[in-house]
Amino acid sequence: MEKRKAYYVSRKNVLTWLSVLLILCSAVVRLVLHCEKGTKTGSAMVFQILLPIIAGVIFVLIVLLNGKEKIYRTAVPVAMFALAEMCAAGTYGLWHRLLVWMACLVFAFYYFETISGQRQGWANLFVLELLLLFLLFLRIVPENYMVQRYRTFNQWIGDVPTIAAILGMLALVLSLHVHQDGKYHPTWGDRSDGRRVRTLDPMSYVSPYIMPNRNGASNSFRDSLDVTDTDKYIRRKRREGMTHLTITQIYLAAYCRTIARYPALNRFLSGQHVYSRDGDIVFNMVVKKEMTTKGLETAIKLHLTPADTLSVVSEKLDHAIDVAKNENGSNFDKTAGALKAIPGVLLKFAVWLLKLLDYFGLLPAFLIEVSPFHGSVFFTSMASLGIPAIYHHLYDFGNLPVFCCLGGKYRKSILRDDGSIEERKFMDITIVCDERICDGFYYATAMKHFKRLMAHPELLETAPETVNPDID
Repeated sequence: MEKRKAYYVSRKNVLTWLSVLLILCSAVVRLVLHCEKGTKTGSAMVFQILLPIIAGVIFVLIVLLNGKEKIYRTAVPVAMFALAEMCAAGTYGLWHRLLVWMACLVFAFYYFETISGQRQGWANLFVLELLLLFLLFLRIVPENYMVQRYRTFNQWIGDVPTIAAILGMLALVLSLHVHQDGKYHPTWGDRSDGRRVRTLDPMSYVSPYIMPNRNGASNSFRDSLDVTDTDKYIRRKRREGMTHLTITQIYLAAYCRTIARYPALNRFLSGQHVYSRDGDIVFNMVVKKEMTTKGLETAIKLHLTPADTLSVVSEKLDHAIDVAKNENGSNFDKTAGALKAIPGVLLKFAVWLLKLLDYFGLLPAFLIEVSPFHGSVFFTSMASLGIPAIYHHLYDFGNLPVFCCLGGKYRKSILRDDGSIEERKFMDITIVCDERICDGFYYATAMKHFKRLMAHPELLETAPETVNPDID
């Protein structure tokens, strides 16, 4: 994956606090001056008073709360500052006004390009500093320097909010640092649960617009797994101390290991864009608290990584199931209970609103965490029920790209190469997948690797030698 330059600011840096102080002073002085004079009304009040004050508050909140990971979001209040300055230049002469407009537009665009990592190199920060100094020059120097060599005190006071804001942005640019940890850091277009994949081939880019719904883009297939040796492995490991080892845990570990080699399986679609979860593999399951027809159900969400071994997966799954069965109402149950309390008509609107927020990647992270419709794969097993595997549809709500089901075990006689007949144990597996996250050849190759791991679970006892990153 291509390395993108990601900036951040530290709250331990004096320049960061100087930037915050100057921006806050700009907002406070602007508000005080307006309260004293009260001359601006209508659009002037909105664009020259309210807009820069709101921009200042947003700017400070982003720097202090998200300066480490999401400093790129300051491009929004910076654009608001630029718009306010352009509106304030409406009373200037033509050429002075054009210079201010051009400088504001160039600065806002260049700041967006730089802070989001699309422009590389230290020279871009230097250009930003020059643009800010030029804006400061345009604000301080009178429009007609030859006629108005000296400015009145009131004129200087009126320019203090803008000068403070420009100096605050200059201090922020000077305080920017580049992440050196080699990790990916979020930028525009990313979601809280995934990174947008930006280097897709044309067909993969267009297909989400042609097939906008997940169910309309789903493929279903069935295969059988020879679990004769897998069952022997489970019995042996149980004797060695892994008393709770099950075929489900081996499945989950094998899926994680497959993603380590074929990371595109851990993608999802939302808002007609493809995202990658990278190292966060999210398994969703439904657990019955009692194996009876009246037993209550609850959903669990398990976070795994491509490097997890079988023992790690086993421990995480056992813990999640124990918590789900023993606690009085999981977070999912509480959220579902809250939705149940909403009247039908309002509930329909609430679900529509949740879908809209999810489409634009604005759904709060805590709702995504409790949602069983957001994850890498939804897994269910019919083995304990002794019935065949089913084809379960995908959900158009959320972003689950794969639904997998294991069927009950059965015996079948097979013909060996030497002509002898051997009875082996099998399990059917059905998978319904979103074809838009990767192509059919990729799915088929990954499935072959998955079947090999299921047949040789001892390969899952150690961490993978390499974990392949997804494309940029």
